[in-house]
Amino acid sequence: MCQLDISIPEEVLYDTKMSRDEANDYIKRLVALDFYTNNGVSIGYCAQIAGMAEEDFIKYLGEHKISVFNYSNESDFISELNNA
Repeated sequence: MCQLDISIPEEVLYDTKMSRDEANDYIKRLVALDFYTNNGVSIGYCAQIAGMAEEDFIKYLGEHKISVFNYSNESDFISELNNA
């Protein structure tokens, strides 16, 4: 797994009242959210990036109004629904 570093001014942590660990978790979740929504990275990989279980990451997506269901048209949705 690749590890990246980011520098955040101490003043930002002070202003947001975040600890270093909280800021680290926040950034990991935002990166995972962006990878999922803009780059098509799977829920499994994004959950790993976020340091969360897949179920928790799916809930996190829901909290941010991002659906895990992506159908380009109604007929695709109806077909998938009938196969469920």
